[in-house]
Amino acid sequence: MTNPLKGFQVRREDIRFVGEGLERPECILAEKNGTLWAADARGGIMRIDPDGTQELILQKGLDNSAATSFEDRYVNTMGSLPNGLAFTKEGDFLIANFGTDRLELMKRNGDSTILLDNIDGQPIGKANFVTRDSKGRLWLTVTTRTIPWTDHVKTNSRDGYIAVIDDKGARIVADNLCGTNELRFDTNEEWLYVAETTARNITRLRVQPDGSLRDREIYGPSNVGGFCDGIAFDAYGNLWTTLIMADRLVAITPEGELVTILDDGNPEKTAELDKAWEEGRVTPEIMSAATGTLCPWMASLTFGGPDLKTVYLGSLRGNRIPYFTSPVAGQPLIDW
Repeated sequence: MTNPLKGFQVRREDIRFVGEGLERPECILAEKNGTLWAADARGGIMRIDPDGTQELILQKGLDNSAATSFEDRYVNTMGSLPNGLAFTKEGDFLIANFGTDRLELMKRNGDSTILLDNIDGQPIGKANFVTRDSKGRLWLTVTTRTIPWTDHVKTNSRDGYIAVIDDKGARIVADNLCGTNELRFDTNEEWLYVAETTARNITRLRVQPDGSLRDREIYGPSNVGGFCDGIAFDAYGNLWTTLIMADRLVAITPEGELVTILDDGNPEKTAELDKAWEEGRVTPEIMSAATGTLCPWMASLTFGGPDLKTVYLGSLRGNRIPYFTSPVAGQPLIDW
């Protein structure tokens, strides 16, 4: 079978939009009935119904104050910044909160509790993404413990990690990671794939029955050409990833080839950012200047629609959700 992504690229005219007035819709969850749920920087999750009706559900019982300036929101990460989202088995929401540095649980009515704010007595750090596996375990990524987190991008500090939460509690199962971001399992949950954003590569680790990880290796190119952020498999086995700030969507084929699906970046500003990364002098100002227009600071992708061929793009600086039709369906997630 020929790879469905061979020769495929998204044109600007192919892209449509859903949602309006969103704030930092970094992660998107899709349900079979067409409902979308988007992380929102006001301290909650926006529900978008199939007819376009929206409702912002704020977290109740926790501090959901929001920062408004670029400096406070993106550099100092003040207030609540729901980042990675996942459904619980019951259909509620797990929230990796990049602002409060916690793993939180939010019911559909907004009632919220803290699930985890420390490991071994130490603050978690920048909680980025969460998912669960078929055994009921939760998997959490932490980007960095550096304060402010943007200093991590200057130094490429390897203080990110992956933690697992099961009936034995929470424990770190992989560390020495560089900008740990989204993670996904392959179909059989044999391998766990994680974006090392600041190292610009995808790493995979073999999952053991007890939740430990081994056989760590880089998957695909050693440099995917930008800061890989969100990742998702399609049914063919291509691993898609967003390159934030370059605002490019690419995929790694099963053979390890890198293909470009969408490029909405600013070439000049992206080149300046790339050079600064190579020289270890990345600043918030350089990062801020590098952005596209369709999905500014493209951060994630989600397969949805009745056939899992609709691709929704999440972003840090957008106020709506771009989407397009893929030639191949996405890998069904555990909650699908």
